Amino acid sequence: MLTPPSDGAKARALRQALLSPQSVALIGQSNDETKTAGRPLKYLRQAGYGGRVYPINARRDEVLGERAWPSIAALPEVPEHAYIVTPTEAAIEAVEECGRAGVAVATVLANGFAESGAEGEKRETRLRDISARTGIRIVGPSSLGVVNLRDKVLLTANAAFAEKDLPVGRIFAASHSGSLIGALASRGKARSIGFAGLVSVGNEADLSLGEICAATLDDPDINGYLLFLETMRKASELRAFALAAAARGKPVVAYKLGRSAQARELAVSHTGALAGEDDVASMFLAECGIARVETFEGLIESVPLLTRVPVSKRGARRPTVGVVTTTAGGATMVIDPLSLRGIDVASPSVATLAKLKAAGIEAAPARLIDLTTAGTRYEVMKSALDILLAAPEFDLVLAVVGSSARFHPELAVQPIVDCANAGKPIAAFLVPEAPEALARLSVAGVANFHAPESCADAIAAMLLRRAPRALAATPHVITSMPGRTLDELAAYELLDRAGIPRAPAVAMDADIAKAPSLPFPYPVAVKVLSAEFAHKSDVGGVVLNVRDDKALIAAAQKIHKATKAAHVLVQPMIAGLGEVLIGYRVDRDVGPLVMVAAGGLLAEIHRDRALRLAPVDLDEAHAMIGEVHSLQALAGYRGKPAGDIGALAQAIVKLSQFANDPSIAEAEINPLIVRAKGEGVVAVDALVKLFGKA
Repeated sequence: MLTPPSDGAKARALRQALLSPQSVALIGQSNDETKTAGRPLKYLRQAGYGGRVYPINARRDEVLGERAWPSIAALPEVPEHAYIVTPTEAAIEAVEECGRAGVAVATVLANGFAESGAEGEKRETRLRDISARTGIRIVGPSSLGVVNLRDKVLLTANAAFAEKDLPVGRIFAASHSGSLIGALASRGKARSIGFAGLVSVGNEADLSLGEICAATLDDPDINGYLLFLETMRKASELRAFALAAAARGKPVVAYKLGRSAQARELAVSHTGALAGEDDVASMFLAECGIARVETFEGLIESVPLLTRVPVSKRGARRPTVGVVTTTAGGATMVIDPLSLRGIDVASPSVATLAKLKAAGIEAAPARLIDLTTAGTRYEVMKSALDILLAAPEFDLVLAVVGSSARFHPELAVQPIVDCANAGKPIAAFLVPEAPEALARLSVAGVANFHAPESCADAIAAMLLRRAPRALAATPHVITSMPGRTLDELAAYELLDRAGIPRAPAVAMDADIAKAPSLPFPYPVAVKVLSAEFAHKSDVGGVVLNVRDDKALIAAAQKIHKATKAAHVLVQPMIAGLGEVLIGYRVDRDVGPLVMVAAGGLLAEIHRDRALRLAPVDLDEAHAMIGEVHSLQALAGYRGKPAGDIGALAQAIVKLSQFANDPSIAEAEINPLIVRAKGEGVVAVDALVKLFGKA
């Protein structure tokens, strides 16, 4: 009886067939090397691929001077990997044939699948069905291919790979966009940055970006990962890869398209509006321990920093950078964007200043260590760098060099090169156009930057990267769309089960002539009680500070007239030191998340909030509270009474545990009244939406 392969064996087998196949088929290979379908064979031969290549062209016996085969079935062996460059319908048939024959991996170039509408989605479903039925793994569709520069496997139609002598490195790159693997390779070459492999994942009909990267994790020649993301599709597999990469000490940096502030039109709560698509993506990447850069240049130029900057512990102090320069103006161009990104450009300590002075270097106690033209002497710059790299107050040292970098790199740039292997990360921004100096730095493995924006971007992304956070919840699988919204009383039942304190409430008819006896004193709040109205104030469904029976009857009738609802809810007016919004929802891509924000009617205007994947523990809840600027007053700002931050954190934790209930799509408390320290918190409004039919 055969033993099923372990996950490790599966990953190795996938990595072999995907990136290091000993035999490949090129289905649809053209005889015209100027065409897209003509490139794969040309690139394989140009690179010197040593495996067996089988061009398949049903209409020709020969392509580009080599024998062509009519079909997979006609081959003398079953190839490990097939690159399919035929049109769409023929590509599906080719995948079917490959699956029946036992081909391990097929990469599909053709488009016209899910991105093209309903018919395309049906085609993509056919691909998934073939994979499930035959066991073949599929890259794409819409994939411009798979490249392993170490083994000279160039299964790609990307025109950029006509470039010869691409440098080989230890970074693996994966991209949703096909053209971007070529851009990474060519721009990397211009900066003397090489890659171990590059994959265009396309639509991820079967193999996801995360699963492909995970298959390479135990490759000892891969040290880190660059990701170009268009969506957060298959986020659970991306997260699984990122956590496994972190466990192996292999850093990941990503550039994601779509930084617009537009929120998804999915949610009925404020949480949906405040947690827009890019907000969720940023939070998700951070929670996975993935550094996110904002510029494409920053993505490429961050490579030398990837393995040099250690991951910070969660809750660690703000990172600090020491800046030394020969040009104050050039250095200031980097200091400003670094500060805006949350990096502390720190002044040298008294001890560091003393060491600089002892070395004959006069430096002011300022954020910028300006050596002026004296810094263009090798011995001055080298001494300054040695002292700063040994200073405990800096996490990274940035050297900014002016005009001397262009024609005299041996002066101020060579000292940076000679510090490449210091125990602390070092980076360089060269203000002039200085290709020779940049090349020296790249060869030495020193991160070097052409522009202040990409310099600040890459440094901040690396220094702000945190260790990923493990989640104590079962993976959430969405099986239906959000459906039924509960009325407020039903929502309170869920809060009661979760142990979240809430105000007492009494339901009554909206069209009444006599006020009932209330179990709490006036003043009260009167609200419409109906699942139809998510935002009661917007429809005239709330009357506050109702002070007697007569006013209660009037308020109920006013709400009935405005909303036509049959019932209202009456609650005591509850005061506190502040109002907070805490929200939960299941994002369609990344799964359950929890949010803390400024509460009340202005929550959406201020957009002052913190997001996390759910559930969270008390430490993480406190960290979230600390990120919301408007809640800092609750800590007892300038002698004012302190709010019950502990109780607020506990409420956040309890709401986040809705992640363990697959029936809840959204839940929000707005506002949650925070009372004085020791007096707790009280929910005075709640909104819950369940999965399933409306």
